[in-house]
Amino acid sequence: MSHSEIKKPEDIQIPPSSFLAKLPMLGGILAVAGLGATLAAAFGAHKARAMFSYLWAFETVLAIALGGLGWLLIDHTVRAGWGVVVRRFVETTAATLPVFALLWLPIGFLGFHELYPWSHETDPILLKKTWFLSPGFWYARSFLYLAVWGALGWFLYSTSVKGDTLTDEAARERTVHLVRKVCAAGIFLYGVTLSFGAIDWLMSLQPHWYSTIFGVYYFTAGILAFFAFVTLMSMAAQASGVLKTAITTEHFHDLGKFMFGYTIFWAYIAFSQFVLIWYANIPEETEFFMVRMEGGWQYISLGLPIAHFFVPFLFMLSRQIKRNNSLLAAAAVWTLVMHCVDIYWLVMPNYGAHGGGEHAPHLAPSYLDFTALLGMFGVFLAVYGVLLNRNKVVPINDPRLAESLAHENY
Repeated sequence: MSHSEIKKPEDIQIPPSSFLAKLPMLGGILAVAGLGATLAAAFGAHKARAMFSYLWAFETVLAIALGGLGWLLIDHTVRAGWGVVVRRFVETTAATLPVFALLWLPIGFLGFHELYPWSHETDPILLKKTWFLSPGFWYARSFLYLAVWGALGWFLYSTSVKGDTLTDEAARERTVHLVRKVCAAGIFLYGVTLSFGAIDWLMSLQPHWYSTIFGVYYFTAGILAFFAFVTLMSMAAQASGVLKTAITTEHFHDLGKFMFGYTIFWAYIAFSQFVLIWYANIPEETEFFMVRMEGGWQYISLGLPIAHFFVPFLFMLSRQIKRNNSLLAAAAVWTLVMHCVDIYWLVMPNYGAHGGGEHAPHLAPSYLDFTALLGMFGVFLAVYGVLLNRNKVVPINDPRLAESLAHENY
């Protein structure tokens, strides 16, 4: 397919009758129903349970958006060309990050006391952490994370969209260089803020415990889920009639390779965190796994390595699986389901715990988990759909578009 052929309206604009065109409405319905039910419970007798469900849903979906931002920062910095035809789906994912600042407000102002025991409890260990785990400093850091992510995500999206109207080649090159410089600096900001965001919002649920690679664990979980999501969105776009010949088996093959690679990386980080804690045998560290090896949580703890690593690893090992859209879509859906379970395993054992998580309750899923996740995904998909439908689904003036269209795996 030549560069000129991709500029046909039917190749680059989502038809009004397609599923993706209805995404804002469908997402809006899910958002209102799901978050409405969850927040209604948060103002009632089940406030603590509702806020834990809300936090789980928030962190699950946020990880996908942050995964998209991370991929963009790396992609621009290394000047990768193969993924240009799917990059607008990635940019749109990252562009949803500003809305997470609003979605975070119930966590920071409604559920703060219920979620974080260090906000109202004290003991000799917590006293040594008060310089870091103090409400004022925690809020300031949280606002910084959200501002950095939202600014980076929106800049990369809006700059790319503006590039669709640039006709001067020199202006295009200047834009490319500007974006590359921002991304090179943005990688550092992204790494620091994502790591500390995971520490502040997830690791501090169990404030006696600590892990030096927890931020990497959350990043890996998010970027893995992101590749699954962008794979499904690319397939949905083709089903809607756009980019049907621009996105080829070669591009899906690469997306599948990234899913496969990050599945291995997730297992490596998860095992590294476990084995270092097991080997050191320090009480403040082993507490994390102790509470997840009883009360029903042990089944998830033992099942995650199998379902989140061995099953997808063996399934995607073959080259042919990654070059078959139906099988690759099945792998992507499975990966997203396991991502939800993984973040659930991080958050929910802390519900009802006292003194930093020493007495975790039994595994007991609630309808609030279902409503919170549907609602959070609803907001994400509604915003994603609005942004995707407003513009072309491919950056038509990107200097590396021709390279992407001609991409082949060897």
